[in-house]
Amino acid sequence: MMSASCVDYSCMPQEKASNPALIYVGPTDAPAIQEAVRSAGAWPVDSFAGAEAAIWTGGDISELTASLHGGISWLQLPSAGIEKYVAAGLVNGRHVTTSAGPAYAGMVAEHALALMLSCARRLHSLSRQRSWSDPEIGRLYGSTVAIVGCGRIGKALMSLLEPFDVDVFASTRTGRTVEGAIDTVTPDRHAEIIALADFVVVAAPATPDTERTIGRAEFRVMRPQSFLINISRGSLVDTDALVDAVQTRSISGAAIDVTDPEPLPAGHPLWQLDEVLITPHCANPDVWNAILLPPLVQENVARYLKKKPLLGRVQPQRGY
Repeated sequence: MMSASCVDYSCMPQEKASNPALIYVGPTDAPAIQEAVRSAGAWPVDSFAGAEAAIWTGGDISELTASLHGGISWLQLPSAGIEKYVAAGLVNGRHVTTSAGPAYAGMVAEHALALMLSCARRLHSLSRQRSWSDPEIGRLYGSTVAIVGCGRIGKALMSLLEPFDVDVFASTRTGRTVEGAIDTVTPDRHAEIIALADFVVVAAPATPDTERTIGRAEFRVMRPQSFLINISRGSLVDTDALVDAVQTRSISGAAIDVTDPEPLPAGHPLWQLDEVLITPHCANPDVWNAILLPPLVQENVARYLKKKPLLGRVQPQRGY
């Protein structure tokens, strides 16, 4: 690919050759993203110079910080979680920033459903047994679910849960009603819905306000038969409090795709608990990025060219 300073417009389709929007794609090789940009009517380049927007494909954030210039009006990030970009000062309101959240919500919700079913059927503990047994098995069908942070992932999970006839309670930052939920509350009322749930699903973004959203106070009000499911970030759950809650049988167990610390070190108490299922932050595997992200990029580039609202737009004041 050529830099913006030496673009060969003769290589472009005729309808795109007159003043095409130049969009940086990089720094990693991403042919599917480049094709998505072209299909939407813009032209991908490998230099920030002359580009008016940027599709960051991952890599050293310091390189992005150094390269981003005032002429970039839109920055597309490659991940749903953007806390490291916020910490680097790249979500600053000087340009529109979009996350990859809309692309990955369904994949993460699918993983959450798998974790819930594993807990309901006690697969996390039964799979570790080495002799035949006659265990007590639960079920997901007809249960009560509390989704803490019911945004894109939470709503996608609700769709997947429809065949299981569950009752869903939701929390959102604003308390705005989530369609399909029996009740929607603000974060200060988490205890009300957690106390009702068989499954507490943590799906909120990681921000200073959501750190340790689930701690000792929340575990105290959870039901003894309940399970904690975390597919958000490890920082939203007090790890020591989780260990205590499982060890004292305050809750039945947990299934978590994220931990604090992460990666979870060998020998950590969580590894020793049969009632805890741990997956290595793989709810959205990297191998799927090249499949799921290009359609979002193509849609957003098309919207950008038409000056329409972009999908996954980040609110700088919220940090997500």
